[in-house]
Amino acid sequence: MKTSFPLTRRALVAGAVGTALSAPMIGRSAFAFAAAPGRSYSRRAVDLVASSLVIDMLAPLKITMSPDYVAHRLTDAEAAEFRASSITGFHNAYGLGGPDARAQGLEFLAGWQGFAGRNSHVFTLVDTVDDLDRAKVDRKCAVIMGIQNAEQFEKIEDVATFRRLGLRCAQLTYNSQNMIGSGSTERVDGGVSDYGAAIIAEMEKTKMLIDVSHCGDKTTLDAIDIAKGPIAITHSNARALVDHPRVKTDAAIKALAAKGGVMGITGVRMFVRLTDPTNVGHMADHIDHVAKLTGIEHVGIGSDADLNGYDDMAPDEYALLKQGYKASYGFRDKIDIDGFDHPLKVFDLTEELIRRGYSNENITAVLGGNFRRLLAQVWG
Repeated sequence: MKTSFPLTRRALVAGAVGTALSAPMIGRSAFAFAAAPGRSYSRRAVDLVASSLVIDMLAPLKITMSPDYVAHRLTDAEAAEFRASSITGFHNAYGLGGPDARAQGLEFLAGWQGFAGRNSHVFTLVDTVDDLDRAKVDRKCAVIMGIQNAEQFEKIEDVATFRRLGLRCAQLTYNSQNMIGSGSTERVDGGVSDYGAAIIAEMEKTKMLIDVSHCGDKTTLDAIDIAKGPIAITHSNARALVDHPRVKTDAAIKALAAKGGVMGITGVRMFVRLTDPTNVGHMADHIDHVAKLTGIEHVGIGSDADLNGYDDMAPDEYALLKQGYKASYGFRDKIDIDGFDHPLKVFDLTEELIRRGYSNENITAVLGGNFRRLLAQVWG
């Protein structure tokens, strides 16, 4: 098809995903995506991704500031992007909050579950891990509904209400203080409140996954200690490798693992490395660190981006997004990292783990096996 405008990364990949994994083999061992020059993957990587249940434990279906997007019907090219990504589980979670957090939460559940239903040829909603397994067989994308805050729980009973309406995971805080605890960018971290302890107990009772990704250090450790069972850090990195308030200390990572929890590694640039270049190899350094610190069974993926990443946003929305955070977030010109900024990013990460000598079994665990185990334990 002839075009009269420059191809963006999205347009380039959209052309590639139409053929997806049916692309011809180049040479003896590398599969190439025909419309994406220079991007090819080894037979081992392609086979590993194809045989694994890939779960991205922080993967908004679309990063957008438009409230009308939930009414959108995917184009054929957009649907092909989701299928070609080979990601089965998408934890579709957004940061909500403020005086009307409960109403926001209800609108969020209604809107995005409606979006999944409207595009049911691509998506299916997740109730239990059986839905993830079924989606893998059916070649669909399984949507785990989550909220990156707990301000929507204005009273204890709200936990059960939101669980019944489809919420399967909630962070205890976003970046700021709430009634439950302190966020990662608060000047003082007071830990988990009495109300927060009651919310944790109710979340465990109703089988909702507890997430402490954005919590401050003390709140993170308190929550892990208060919880009777395993919880998650769905998307963060190791502070031993990057000094940033939004990533986790070794003490927190070890405490999480001791309770049986899993930590998802993110590809957000300033959480990966403080200086450029920052690429998928540096992201894998964080996987290495957690695996060596706690064992391979406690690390997974939580990209914290949609398929095309933050840097593909419209310029006005991109600027507004950055303005919404404190200076301590330390945004650079780009938010995504090189090699993990496109719909086929799971293949790039898999190739990096292969290069580092990870076994097939361990790569499968990182790609989603570890989070599947955690979700099965929490959800029952």
